[in-house]
Amino acid sequence: MAEDSKIKDLYHYDEQFRDAIATVDEKGKRIWIYPKKPKGRYHNKRVIVTIVLLSILFAGPFIKIGGEPFLLLNVFERKFSILGAVFWPQDFFILTLIAITFFVFIILFTVVFGRVWCGWACPQTLFMEMVFRKIEYLIDGDAGQQRKLKKMPWNAEKIRKRLLKHSIYIVIAVLIGHTAMAYLIGIEEVKEIVTKSPSENLAGFIGLIAFSGVFYAVFAYLREQACIAICPYGRLQGVLLVKNSMAVMYDWIRGEPRGKLKKAEPQKEKGDCIDCKLCVHVCPTGIDIRNGTQLECVNCTACIDACDDVMTKIGKPTGLIRPTSATAVEEGRQKIFTPRVAGYTGVLSVLIILLTVFVSGRADVEATVLRAPGMIFQKLDDGRIQNIYNIQFLNKTAEGMNLEVTIKDMPNATIEKAGGGTINLAAKSKFAGVFIIKIPAEELDDRKNRIVLELRSGEVVIDELKTNFLGPVKF
Repeated sequence: MAEDSKIKDLYHYDEQFRDAIATVDEKGKRIWIYPKKPKGRYHNKRVIVTIVLLSILFAGPFIKIGGEPFLLLNVFERKFSILGAVFWPQDFFILTLIAITFFVFIILFTVVFGRVWCGWACPQTLFMEMVFRKIEYLIDGDAGQQRKLKKMPWNAEKIRKRLLKHSIYIVIAVLIGHTAMAYLIGIEEVKEIVTKSPSENLAGFIGLIAFSGVFYAVFAYLREQACIAICPYGRLQGVLLVKNSMAVMYDWIRGEPRGKLKKAEPQKEKGDCIDCKLCVHVCPTGIDIRNGTQLECVNCTACIDACDDVMTKIGKPTGLIRPTSATAVEEGRQKIFTPRVAGYTGVLSVLIILLTVFVSGRADVEATVLRAPGMIFQKLDDGRIQNIYNIQFLNKTAEGMNLEVTIKDMPNATIEKAGGGTINLAAKSKFAGVFIIKIPAEELDDRKNRIVLELRSGEVVIDELKTNFLGPVKF
């Protein structure tokens, strides 16, 4: 019991912070967060990372690989382009495998490195902390000035600053909305919507307005609530993080017991933390990192810069708050390749191998054959039996081709395209047509007969299609 009491005293044992989040008061009313302007070596690195990632994000819709978008997720036309490789509904199993592989990678990455993605690469954090807050600091000032401005009556200064800030917010939100739309429908379609009258493409125009409005609302009003209360990845943190996971961590062994720095008081019995609370003041989600890992923490490292600055000023080593793990703080050594990590790595390796096999073995041209709905066979005057089929062709290559459909191992059977003409399949396109198959009745064995269609390009058999051919019942 004495030992438990000592531990509680040592770590300032207080679990009340787990009962509520920093952005909501006891009555459920939102507490607006005014984080102090961050600065320091980690922040400078984040600025560089942000410039690189946002440049890629905005340039993405314009980048073409083999004539196809760098990334296109067109759910409306069910066409997806990933690194220039086009995937259609027929490739749904590959897209599913890609999604599962990505999800397992996220799990493995989180188990090892915690929420580095949230603080350093997530578009929500990048735009909120490195774009919108930067504008806010420039126009409204630092945290104290922002609080003062909010309490200020609506005079000329406040109106001017609010109009200027939110006008810039709207412009950026529109830019983000158009970029997001370009990843869904393609940059060419977005250009069409923008350059023509809204009445010519009302659905697209409404979509752009809606996207822009949502992004404005998220970054101007919702802000950190998107990370705290909405993002599902943040909720997964409690399941995925373990004591060996890397995170922004307060070194409680070195920092406790904390206390104010006083010249006349000996510091031997105190830890390095002087309880300045600057780590709390710079936190964009309003938490106290000294309470341990919390779901609100996005690993932005602002608290590290603030603490390092204080430690330098008082002549103490930096790193009281640093990227590390609970195990490393307690035992002084970092464990990365644990059994859990090994398990996830094994699963991820298998998925990557399967994905590689399926993608490399994907057919360049695929066809789907279906009997015309609601129709049975027709008996012709010359004794042949006729069936009608709908056949859809899909060209996944960057070159056009002429195709021909033949019937395998049935020399007396014929297949012709309704309306005549050849099958000209353009690059990365679809083609659908109605085909009529005629087979002599004596060559049919039963009412339902299995036949194989060969899809040819010149003398090369590209694909084989199996289907049923209906005929009269033989007694």
